[in-house]
Amino acid sequence: MKPKIVKANSLNEFSTAERCFIAENYSSNCISVARARVQPGVTTVAHHLKGVDEIYLVTSGRGKVNVGDLEPTEVGAGDVIVIPAGTSQRITNIGKADLVFYCICTPKFNASCYCDEETESKPP
Repeated sequence: MKPKIVKANSLNEFSTAERCFIAENYSSNCISVARARVQPGVTTVAHHLKGVDEIYLVTSGRGKVNVGDLEPTEVGAGDVIVIPAGTSQRITNIGKADLVFYCICTPKFNASCYCDEETESKPP
């Protein structure tokens, strides 16, 4: 790994079928970091990641997160959500402003690890 600085204003945000917006900050073989933005009133698609652990770090807004068998929980700026590989997850923006959080994946996220639970069968 070499030193690198990624400026937030250089990121290209894009809309996803998951009902949120993503801007990838950094990716290497062992980790990826992306900023997610969920608009007010929107719930992301229930999904899980095969073979990839994920951590959400909330930076602004208010949400209600569903992770595995945990009770749905309200989250806000500074909260961290730990999501082991294969664990069902989704988040709802319950505030009036955008909900923004960073998704930190190990190993790095790739499209083949993403399993949409709303159109595919749920994991065992």
